[in-house]
Amino acid sequence: MAIKMTNMKLNCDLGESFGHWQLGDDQQLMPFINMANIACGFHAGDPSVIKHTLQLAKQHHVIIGAHPSYPDLQGFGRRSLKMSRDDLIACIQYQIAALDGLAKSQKLHLDYIKPHGALYNDMMVDNDVFDAVLAAVAGYYRPLKLMVQATPSNQAMAQKATGYAIELLYEAFSDRAYTKDGNLVPRTQSGAVLSGANAINQVKQLIEEQSVTSICGEKVMLNADTLCVHGDNPEALAVLQQISELCQQN
Repeated sequence: MAIKMTNMKLNCDLGESFGHWQLGDDQQLMPFINMANIACGFHAGDPSVIKHTLQLAKQHHVIIGAHPSYPDLQGFGRRSLKMSRDDLIACIQYQIAALDGLAKSQKLHLDYIKPHGALYNDMMVDNDVFDAVLAAVAGYYRPLKLMVQATPSNQAMAQKATGYAIELLYEAFSDRAYTKDGNLVPRTQSGAVLSGANAINQVKQLIEEQSVTSICGEKVMLNADTLCVHGDNPEALAVLQQISELCQQN
């Protein structure tokens, strides 16, 4: 059974293997999370991987989210691509529909969308990209929630989402360093990804104070609904188990 948190739910990017190439241990991670962001095939994942990941989510009663990206298998979706608004909307809806269809075939319900990698980062800083993501979600045949990064200034995003009648889910990150403005430190910068012990300390601060400490040493207040944990590193399972225990205690 998935572990139920009093406040923040744990979400994790899963289903990111492709063919014979394996990334992460979804089977070991799934029992400790509440929400699975499942790759849709454009940055990682293929039909068989998606189907297996959905089966694991069903087994552990985990909430299902689509994890669409720019069409960038070679770059794992971490490269920004220039796409027209119409092309980006169609690209996102195509991925959502693929995951939704495979989920429905297993009598599962797709609940939310969380963009991946560069698309997620671009959405947070580029109004045109965010508007296209909102239009893609709003234009789907049924309502879906949209996950965005929790920052000290989410009001503008919330207002735009309200205009599209979209419910936002705000997420914080357990293992990513923050700037003083509440943004993520770019992965290209040293110290952007936190080690196990530092990630645990950041989670403790988020739980106890609803804040993180930036790389400049300043406290940044964050009001989050969900906490992202990553499963693509060697210590991921051990760290996730500790984070899960912390969340259960609060």
